[in-house]
Amino acid sequence: MNVRPPMAAGDEFLSVQDAFLQDETKKKGIIELADLKPASKDSRLYLWQGDITRLHVDAITNACNDQMLGCFMPNHGCIDNIEHTMAGIQMRLECNRQMELQGHAEEVGKCKITPGYNLPAKYVLHTVGPNIRRMLSKEHINALESCYRQCLKKADEYGCESVSFCCISTGVFRFPQNTAAKIAVDTVTEWLNEHPSSTVQKVVFNVFKDYDRELYAELLK
Repeated sequence: MNVRPPMAAGDEFLSVQDAFLQDETKKKGIIELADLKPASKDSRLYLWQGDITRLHVDAITNACNDQMLGCFMPNHGCIDNIEHTMAGIQMRLECNRQMELQGHAEEVGKCKITPGYNLPAKYVLHTVGPNIRRMLSKEHINALESCYRQCLKKADEYGCESVSFCCISTGVFRFPQNTAAKIAVDTVTEWLNEHPSSTVQKVVFNVFKDYDRELYAELLK
């Protein structure tokens, strides 16, 4: 599935694929927002460690590359890979449709939205984070803040009440984890305070590594 280009598939294929992916998700276990404990610092914020494709929220984020077609490396451990895999090939097709209409690579700090297809989440928010090749700069910080703001704005436009953020840019894009976590918490909190009438009322910070969990736990206590 990861190496398959964005080309149409027949109804029989999609029916088998969808049944398989939905069964796999049920086996992994779906995590409900009601099962999570709000942060002591702010009852609108949550922290959860695990596979983001198990979360039943209105929208999850995908830290994608500027081609926005997912990861084509088989069994690669990036979030772009697992989300496209568990959503099904329909998400790659929709991303390709949007990119063809756009006609150029996705800009850093922007956001596009697709259905979640076979994911528990209704939508996926795709955003390209800053890639740190040398030293961290103010431009990188501004770009990461924009990722969070643009995702929240798009979620609000689509009537989402709950959003889950992954640790944008802290993987292969090498954004320092401690700085990224503070930016995430501060930016999300500021945006929620600035938009009290937004449909977005609950935000889950999703982490995978123990170190990231410790960082967010300290910021949210």
